[in-house]
Amino acid sequence: MKDVKEYIESGILELYVLGDVSHDEKLEVEAMARQHPAIKAELDEIERSMELFAGEHEIEPAAELRDRILNSMVTNLADDRTFRSKEEKKAPVAEAAVVSMVPPQTTNFYKYAFAACLALLLVSIVALINVYNKLQDSNNQVAALSVRTQQFSKTVSYQNDQLNIFRGSYKIIKLPGTPKHATASMMVAWNPVKKNVVIDMAGMNLPANDKDHQYQLWAMVGGKPVDLGVFDAKTDSATMMKVMKSVDKPQAFAVTLEKRGGAVNPDMSNLTVIATI
Repeated sequence: MKDVKEYIESGILELYVLGDVSHDEKLEVEAMARQHPAIKAELDEIERSMELFAGEHEIEPAAELRDRILNSMVTNLADDRTFRSKEEKKAPVAEAAVVSMVPPQTTNFYKYAFAACLALLLVSIVALINVYNKLQDSNNQVAALSVRTQQFSKTVSYQNDQLNIFRGSYKIIKLPGTPKHATASMMVAWNPVKKNVVIDMAGMNLPANDKDHQYQLWAMVGGKPVDLGVFDAKTDSATMMKVMKSVDKPQAFAVTLEKRGGAVNPDMSNLTVIATI
C-alpha cells in the first residue's frame, strides 16, 4: 500500500493531469483516486488551478488591431464607384446610363450581402486572434509545468540514488573542513565490496572554484595519496550524486583545490576537507 502523502508529493498527479503518463500509470492514478478521497481531492484541485490560471491570463485582442482590420475592409463601402472595373472606369460617360438601368434592388442586395460577408469575416478574424492568444497562453503554461516536472524528476532521481547507497554496503564518511576552511564539508560514500566511491554533490558545502581550478578527491592508501578524480563545486545542478574512481582499502579521504584537470600529487596548502576512515 503506497503512502498517500508520498504519492501526492511524487508529482505523478500533475503528470496525469497533463496526460504525460503511461497507460499503466494512468490506471494506477485512477485506482488510487477511487480508493483515497485525499488523492481525488488533490486531482480536482490541480485541474481547477489550471483552469483558473488559463482564465486569468486570457488576453483580449488590442483595440487598435480590431479598428485597423475593420477600416481596411469597409473603406468606401457605401460608394458604388469603388467596385467598378477598369473597363468601366475607362468607358465614356454615356455608358453610365446603361449602368443606371440596373434595378436598384439588385445593387442593394449585393451591397448588403457583401457587407454581411465582411462582418462575418471580421468576427472570424477576431475569434482566430482570441484562439491564438489562448493557445500561446496554454503553451506557456505547459512549458512552466514541464519545468516543474523536470524538477520533480531530478528530486526523485536524487532520492533513488540516496536510497541505493543507504541500502547497499556503503560506508558514509563526512569530510569536515580544515582550519583554513572551517565551514567547508562534504559526504563521501565508499563500498568496501565493490570499491565504488560516490560523492554527494547536492549536500556539498565547498567554496566555489573558478574556471582555472577544480577540486580533486584523494584517498590515502598505504600512506600514499591516490587520485580519485576531479569535480566542480555545484556548477552542474543536474548532477546530484557523482561517481568517482574506485579504490581499495583507503585509510582516509581528502579534497584539495588544484589546477583544472587535476594534479599528480596533492597541493597540501590547498587542502579543503579531510577525514580518516
